[in-house]
Amino acid sequence: MAGNRKTNNRHADAIHRALEEENAAELATALLKAAIHYSGHWGNGEAAEVIGAVRARPVEFRRRLVDRLAETFRSLAEDSPARVNALALIAAAGRDLPGGGPLSAERLGKFDELGRMGQVHSYGWVSELVLAELDAGRTIPPAAVATLRRSALVAYGYRPVVELAPRLTEPVLNVGEAWADRAMADGNRWHALLAHAVTATAAKPTAKWEKAGRALIKEAGEDAVREQLLGWLRLVGAPRTFALDEERYGPNPNDTWDTYNANALRGLAWLLSFLPPHPDIARVLGALVETSLRKVAGLGPRNPKVANAGVTALSRIDSEAALAELARLATRVTFKGTLKMLDSALEARATALGLGREEIEELAVPAYGLTRVGQAEYALGGTTALVQVRGSKAVLSWRSATGKAVKSVPAAVRRDHAEELKELKAAVKDIDKMLGAQAERLDRQFLARRTWTYGQWRERYLDHPLVGTLARRLLWVVDGTPVGFADGEARTLTDGPVTEGAEVTLWHPIDREPAEVAAWQDWLERHGITQPFKQAHREVYPLTDAELRTGTYSNRFAAHFLRQHQFHSLAAVRGWRNKLRLAVDDTAPPAVRELPQWGLRAEYWIEGDTGGDQYEDITDSGSFLRLRTDQVRFYPIGAPQNSAHACGGEYTMWLRGGEDPVDPLPLAEVPALVLSEVLRDVDLFVGVASVGNDPTWQDGGPAGRFRDYWTSYGFGELNQSAETRRLLLQRLVPRLAIADRCRIEGRFLHVRGELRTYRIHLGSGNILMDPGDQYLCIVPAGRAAPGTETGYLPFEGDRTLALILSKAMMLADDAGITDPTVTRQILRERA
Repeated sequence: MAGNRKTNNRHADAIHRALEEENAAELATALLKAAIHYSGHWGNGEAAEVIGAVRARPVEFRRRLVDRLAETFRSLAEDSPARVNALALIAAAGRDLPGGGPLSAERLGKFDELGRMGQVHSYGWVSELVLAELDAGRTIPPAAVATLRRSALVAYGYRPVVELAPRLTEPVLNVGEAWADRAMADGNRWHALLAHAVTATAAKPTAKWEKAGRALIKEAGEDAVREQLLGWLRLVGAPRTFALDEERYGPNPNDTWDTYNANALRGLAWLLSFLPPHPDIARVLGALVETSLRKVAGLGPRNPKVANAGVTALSRIDSEAALAELARLATRVTFKGTLKMLDSALEARATALGLGREEIEELAVPAYGLTRVGQAEYALGGTTALVQVRGSKAVLSWRSATGKAVKSVPAAVRRDHAEELKELKAAVKDIDKMLGAQAERLDRQFLARRTWTYGQWRERYLDHPLVGTLARRLLWVVDGTPVGFADGEARTLTDGPVTEGAEVTLWHPIDREPAEVAAWQDWLERHGITQPFKQAHREVYPLTDAELRTGTYSNRFAAHFLRQHQFHSLAAVRGWRNKLRLAVDDTAPPAVRELPQWGLRAEYWIEGDTGGDQYEDITDSGSFLRLRTDQVRFYPIGAPQNSAHACGGEYTMWLRGGEDPVDPLPLAEVPALVLSEVLRDVDLFVGVASVGNDPTWQDGGPAGRFRDYWTSYGFGELNQSAETRRLLLQRLVPRLAIADRCRIEGRFLHVRGELRTYRIHLGSGNILMDPGDQYLCIVPAGRAAPGTETGYLPFEGDRTLALILSKAMMLADDAGITDPTVTRQILRERA
């Protein structure tokens, strides 16, 4: 340190001596020596003082100095930090010289480098080069402007960059994002509107901001503004128009959103809410919310502030389409802050209408043009367009004037009815999205304790043009009598029609005799009904002897290893609150599902899996890759919160203000329906997120640590959901085209191929080959789904069932397999 101070003093003395003597040649030499010594930190500390002193000298002296510096600049190595420092020196000394000084090509090269950065940090040369260009009256390249603007918005940003950012007024948006490039390319007419949108930095539009926005809309015309804004916002989330350099730490900047442009997105969303309601506005705002919350590795959601602006805009629009989007998003969004805003918006709308939250969600579902349950017809010229809901999808088809099916959109429709065609295609997409959201909502109704009058049920469910396509595939209870829907009417188990009643509830198998459950399964099969999720075949989880012994907790789903981020997302979809476990000195509550209708809180105790003493299994952002699971417990909903260290350890109750600890409820006192549905959720978490499901982990994963767990999970005893799958397969297999090659035995579906005999585990879908129990690794390509050859299935949504059937079909014809990664395993091991 003493040596460094002596060196610094020697350079400073030489510089100050040359300055006093106004000796440009000696000053150039001293400055270049200092630039080499400072090695990349020019512009900070003592160097900043030197630059200030140089700029204070007369113009003619600085011109001589700049010329002398430029002469020796090229002698410095291309990759030398001193070269950058020297360029900054030349820019600083020649800041207000006519033409800005020499080395323009080198300056542009540095700006090109700057424009490829996601953010700039403490680089002294940046501010000096930028200020030199601005003082010389030259324009900063747009990509470099974008980097500087983003950098100025970073918390604790580099002060010189923050201070110069207000001088960077053009272009109006940052280049590099498809939507922003399109908006600026659409002409100067929209400059004022975009400039106003960029100022949307608050959580909500102020009265002053709204007044200015409405004035701009009036000037441009409402229809024109709507067309432009929707066109731009449909491009949000598209790949960048040019790539940024990836940084060593943090998220890939090409996957994130430009933070400067994000303010403009918020403003555009608000501006849409000032326009007359239109279905396209609600669609685009809903898509903006979902796109904004799409997760990026190392960051999390892309930009929750933009998502929240979308929710704010939707909540301000008084239309059926906007309310429908709010209700749909409430079933899909998992990010806590945005979900809270959605809940508040729906609660406010319900209060304004004098309805309950559940009722507003029911009434918010639009028909999307369907005139009958799951159907609509539209005459377009001499052609008929048909929209039909088939299962979980809407299909658009065509008929000619003679009633003959037409495979593609007729040319006359594309020519003469372009707008109607556009709206039909948009409605089909809307229906698809809403069907998934409503299926999720209905699946959660088992714990909602909802009842309906017969009239409400018919109107909001059975006869609703969209919801009816789901409700008519479910089982209900009308005045104590279970009913399904077949042949155009609600019917009993013996097919007697039910046309009136007083009270309706949703049927659940937990309180039904096994014979009745089996009878309804037969009834659904007889009528060819595929339920939108498991209901008649729903798993039930009665108390076990082990749980009666433990009393207040269940270990049924303890000692598993789950992929943390998959678990986190799935828990949110199922209505659980969870906090990601980070490898930091912090505490976290368990995963929690609150059940206000029952006055209960369910907890699933989890902890981060450190991967050993070295904390190896964590992401770049510090979150654990995997979790270890423990107990399931129930508490009164108002009980103090439990928490434990994120890296593991005992859970303890956090008591405040003299609170007394609250004991967990005995499981025997938890209502059977609540216990069953909560444990079903937890079974789902394990069944989907367990590392035992990964077919490539036969070696046990990192360092083989999970070998024993993977083997026991992948081929061990069946859990309740796998047992339900086994019972169903016993009914399905005899009807398959390959029935003579299959049999169910114990935990496996046995399949006889031409080359081998295979055993597919009914829990994990993993495969063993005979002889010798040799493992066969088949990695599913995308979302596996059984083909038409599997025939009727009684419910949707069991991906593992689809995977097992798909594998069975393939292995029964193993001689016809062409995938070399599979055939090599079969033939090599067989040989």
